[in-house]
Amino acid sequence: MISARTLAGGAATALIPTASRAESFDAQVETLVRPLANGLSNIVFYKVDLLGQDFPLIVLWLALAAVFFTFYLGFINIRGFGLALRHVRGHYHDPAANGEISHFQAVATAVSGTVGIGNIGGVAVAIAIGGPGAAFWLFVAGFLSMSTKLVECTLGVKYRRYNADGSVSGGPMYYLEHCLASRGAPRWGKLLGGFYALSLVIGCLGIGNMFQSNQAYVQFVTISGGEQSFFAERGWLFGLLLAATVAVVIIGGIRAIARVAAHIVPFMGILYVVCAVVIIAMSAAHLPAAFALILGGAFEAQSVTGGMVGAIIVGFQRALFSNEAGIGSASIAHSAVQTDEPASEGLVSLLEPFIDTVVICTLSSLVIVTTAYPNGLMDGDLEGIALTSAAFAHHFSWAPYPLAIAALLFAFSTSISWSYYGLKGWTYLFGEGALTQMLFKAIFCAFIALGCMIQLTAVLDFSDAMVFLIAVPNILGLYLFAPEVKREVNGYIKRVRRGSVPTNAELTAETP
Repeated sequence: MISARTLAGGAATALIPTASRAESFDAQVETLVRPLANGLSNIVFYKVDLLGQDFPLIVLWLALAAVFFTFYLGFINIRGFGLALRHVRGHYHDPAANGEISHFQAVATAVSGTVGIGNIGGVAVAIAIGGPGAAFWLFVAGFLSMSTKLVECTLGVKYRRYNADGSVSGGPMYYLEHCLASRGAPRWGKLLGGFYALSLVIGCLGIGNMFQSNQAYVQFVTISGGEQSFFAERGWLFGLLLAATVAVVIIGGIRAIARVAAHIVPFMGILYVVCAVVIIAMSAAHLPAAFALILGGAFEAQSVTGGMVGAIIVGFQRALFSNEAGIGSASIAHSAVQTDEPASEGLVSLLEPFIDTVVICTLSSLVIVTTAYPNGLMDGDLEGIALTSAAFAHHFSWAPYPLAIAALLFAFSTSISWSYYGLKGWTYLFGEGALTQMLFKAIFCAFIALGCMIQLTAVLDFSDAMVFLIAVPNILGLYLFAPEVKREVNGYIKRVRRGSVPTNAELTAETP
């Protein structure tokens, strides 16, 4: 989950200072980086007036791509959904294929990198700004984003590289390099791939690392006694413990990350979904009014928040920032899948925005509209995850605790996934050597501890802008590759329907 802190609805909770933080160091870094962060953010998140509403161009860029690929690929997000589920269940798993992890582990790793604090708190902020109608457009944006995700993950597998140790490396830096090299500009391809990789490394150390560790710290302090918690003034200790925990996982590479994600993602997803469904059921009497508010706000001509246009902007913004479709980061995890059919993993990736946005964000929306709205919780000073937590606590005083646990797991899982994304950007720049990889992992873990100790908002804003900046070249590459992806996916689906693609049972039966 990218926070998009510089735009409304991005940050879930504020970074909290601790007694152990170095004030002078904070101030020095803030003074040094803030002008650069502001300048880059003003460019990346530049807003234009659209029917009286400020519309960030980067959101429009991502939204147009989602609409285009959905129509260009013939609503692949619908017609490929069933096949995606069969792949995740291992129906077409080939144990002899190239790759390191299963289809399920790949989607679990990618989901762990997108499902985060924004799914809980960011949705509440989006509805507070855009009204209940934003929930409808959030759902629509999540549905459309599934097609963008398919394109980038298909390309991630198709143009991945195989390393001497049996591992694989893939992602936008590789297919963007190939895109320009195949068009007679290999140097420009390498330069563009390097730019993407460098931006990814910077982004992973900020938003994919420090922001996540800080949010994990906030949630842990919340559930362990608040200001009375032993860790309330010991962010450095929590940071070291969290860094050590993350280190144990990421030292094992993508296989270890995928194994952990395959356990954490279902648990935290089910935990949050069950809690949300229970709260919605407790407010079932307000469901008819809630749907009326959502649909009415989605198509309302005028309102305090700008009506339909305002709801569309906020809804799309929250959805696209949540599932990261168009950023290309998830294709790095999907590239490690064990398959010789790029389209198969593209289809599996359809499930990622579906889980992240269509399911989890929609449930968060319903919790807010069925509970917070009719009970006056929107009228106070609560915002973000505090508002969602208050909606849960309205029915059960202890409900914020499982919510905080889910948020803690969301932050942890996002960190381990982004460690792999950053690692692949790092190795693209500096090589696949073991010492090179260990150096990056050490740096990554150091930044985790740092995120719990000091407040570097300028660094986070700069890294946030860098991550969204890479959506520009990534989507350009997706457009250029669109005909190739269309042939790849449609051809694969036809072969599956003809029975030309062997199932796992058939492959296992053939093994002597």
